[in-house]
Amino acid sequence: MRTRPTRWRALGVAMAAMAALVALPLTHTPAAAAETPLSQGKTATASSTENAGTPASAAVDGDTGTRWSSAATDDQWLQVDLGATTSVTRVVLNWEAAYGKDYKIQISQDAGTWTDLKSVTGSDGGTDTLDVSGQGRYVRLQGVHRATQWGYSLWKFQVFGSASGTQAGCGSGNDAQGRPASASSTENAGTPASAAFDGDTGTRWSSQASDPQWVQVDLGSVKSICQVALNWEAAYGKDFQIQASTDGQSWSTLKSVTGATGGTASYDVSGSGRYLRIYGTARGTAYGYSLWEVAVHTTSTGTPPVVGGGDLGPNVIVVDPSTPNLQQKFDQVFAQQESNQFGTGRYQFLLKPGTYNGINAQIGFYTSISGLGLNPDDTQINGDVTVDAGWFNGNATQNFWRSAENLAITPSHGDDRWAVAQAAPFRRIHVKGGLNLAPNGYGWASGGYIADSKIDGTVGPYSQQQWYTRDSSIGGWTNGVWNMTFSGVQGAPATNFDTGPYTTLDNTPVSREKPFLYLDGSAYKVFVPAKRTNARGVSWPANAGTSIPLDQFYVVKPGATAATINAALAQGLNLLFTPGVYHLDQTIEVDRANTVVLGLGLATLVPDNGIDAMHVADVDGVRLAGFLIDAGPVNSDTLLRIGPPGAGADHSANPTTMQDVFVRIGGAGPGLATNSVVVNSNNVIIDHTWLWRADHGSGVGWDTNRADYGLRVNGNDVLATGLFVEHFNKYDVYWNGERGRTIFFQNEKAYDAPNAAAITHDGIVGYAAYKVADSVTSHEAWGLGSYCNYTSDPSIVQAHGFQVPTTSGIKMHDLLVISLGGMGQYAHVVNNTGAPTSGTSTVPSKVTSFP
Repeated sequence: MRTRPTRWRALGVAMAAMAALVALPLTHTPAAAAETPLSQGKTATASSTENAGTPASAAVDGDTGTRWSSAATDDQWLQVDLGATTSVTRVVLNWEAAYGKDYKIQISQDAGTWTDLKSVTGSDGGTDTLDVSGQGRYVRLQGVHRATQWGYSLWKFQVFGSASGTQAGCGSGNDAQGRPASASSTENAGTPASAAFDGDTGTRWSSQASDPQWVQVDLGSVKSICQVALNWEAAYGKDFQIQASTDGQSWSTLKSVTGATGGTASYDVSGSGRYLRIYGTARGTAYGYSLWEVAVHTTSTGTPPVVGGGDLGPNVIVVDPSTPNLQQKFDQVFAQQESNQFGTGRYQFLLKPGTYNGINAQIGFYTSISGLGLNPDDTQINGDVTVDAGWFNGNATQNFWRSAENLAITPSHGDDRWAVAQAAPFRRIHVKGGLNLAPNGYGWASGGYIADSKIDGTVGPYSQQQWYTRDSSIGGWTNGVWNMTFSGVQGAPATNFDTGPYTTLDNTPVSREKPFLYLDGSAYKVFVPAKRTNARGVSWPANAGTSIPLDQFYVVKPGATAATINAALAQGLNLLFTPGVYHLDQTIEVDRANTVVLGLGLATLVPDNGIDAMHVADVDGVRLAGFLIDAGPVNSDTLLRIGPPGAGADHSANPTTMQDVFVRIGGAGPGLATNSVVVNSNNVIIDHTWLWRADHGSGVGWDTNRADYGLRVNGNDVLATGLFVEHFNKYDVYWNGERGRTIFFQNEKAYDAPNAAAITHDGIVGYAAYKVADSVTSHEAWGLGSYCNYTSDPSIVQAHGFQVPTTSGIKMHDLLVISLGGMGQYAHVVNNTGAPTSGTSTVPSKVTSFP
């Protein structure tokens, strides 16, 4: 703990002010509530923090007793996300003793490209009030030179201005009247929270006699709040805040009031929320807080709110055991989708709880089958859920983009067949028998992924080249080809990577199962499973987690616009994408903590005109699951970005998860993207993804569907379980964050590299499939494979599959490289370690431990 020099400047200023008061005649000026900065309570990030007690958020929390401080170097920054494009007119910096001598105030629309609003040189600390002019969503302090040996330290970073555009007049109606209300406490049964919102000035809410206390109201939907009127009883609040929230959990302050004297007062505010709260911090009397009435006035936008819930659209097929011609329904969809690899059809079968006899549900491209029970055993199929490869002459290596979830299967012949490749998850399934992962005839197969499933019998991968199984229970596992990885699997085989294909971890360090749709009686809900640590075995039937009613989701159907999707998110709704292809003309912005974005039937997002498809803010607990992002023909910088650049918040208690989210560049037509997925936030869990630069289909060529990077990780403590990334022009995975972990990685290098020169960089031939940045000091990974198939130039000799710093904090377990039929070779496995591949024998070169 360091000590700071005492600041005498503030005392001198105070004495001078007192002298000035003596010399001037006294006048009485009405007290006015201080203007609330637009930055107050917004998301803040920084290049660094001195310690856990000085986070970035402390500079914008409205509390003059908390501060942000940085590491002790000159090049440090603090930024705030205002949440929307804003006209910024003034920035106020209240420095602590360790101040910035030279710095810049900058503004940005995307937190990537910054424009200087003001350059300050020779500041002497204290309070700097800067008049500026500019528009943007993000405002940043960029330090140039410190004035002391310490870092930069700010009590407050305040941004003032107004939201871009005009606002309609404030309505005269009271949107809070009669709405549901709650409070931190009540004085007695005769003073409930509801009495402050009943429109009756003869009834009141009153609290217990302590600080703090609050009362809140649910307005029913997100609304633009422009004025709040308070009618205090004799026991009033002296200091309080008027706050708003979209979810009733995360609050932003619309107005801070100090020194109030009770009575009746109206406050003009600007903000939006579904919930409004009066949060008292200091009482004006010895009693509790007491309000006769709280009135909330809102602004009419002219656009009706987006409505949650409703039907699930035309491509969701809901059935029960009595549905007539059920087998015919499965057969009709399969006939259309069996070989429709790059078509636009998308389908979701939802099976209500019950027992289905004699069914064989064959699952083709872009088709998903799920049970609607809370547990897999609620939906019993006495029959089969089948994936085979008859459409491709018994070759299952292209059986992509399909899924099965939340069912129990009693196979008709003892074993269910699930012969898939990438992007075909098998989740939350109870197989009352065995599971065959190979196609009929044991042709080639290149999968796959199982999670949260129980297979009573034996799993037979047979011709499967690689597979990852997580947090499951199996009766046995028969064999494997190259890379079979298990974590948290009861009944898994022991590690034998020296001589065989197995890598086995007793548990999964952190996991959270994918959200899923289910029926609670006749009402649809989405179950959001809880986080598990050191998980082993299935999560059901205990089912720790929460349920969200469907009316809290915008049910997105084909034809929906990005503007409506973003409006729904801004209202506080979650998203349920029904099967379809969605062209986007603006980036989907997921800014609220705990938002669920769930797709059915491989719903597909296509960004048009070079925009990014989706951005997630640096917030807790966002769940992204079950959709495909397909790059458009104009280059996007990043198809999916989790956290803005410089994100630094700790989300370890409630991480964001990305599950069964797939990316495709090309194949369905030309597609271009510099980055597929960039993770800037900390603690993110990437649980099963396939990021694929197409090697076949339409619009395929070294430059036609160019995509430099598959996954770039800049956040710390990110965990990947089941990582499939293939064919990118440069690094498939580039890991720049500290303490990253990967359990299972499958990769093929780009088939179409024209020659060695095209992929030579820094004196190295070929970009590593998985590179950990030279600056990283801690990283660990298990069960990684990279394959080369240089069909355009088989003479290419790739330097290595993996490139990592050589230091004690880097630990790589069970790595292999393979030349597929002699189409190119690897010189080493990792860095300059590991035997070269050679010939056409397709035999792995392995390293069991590095360094």
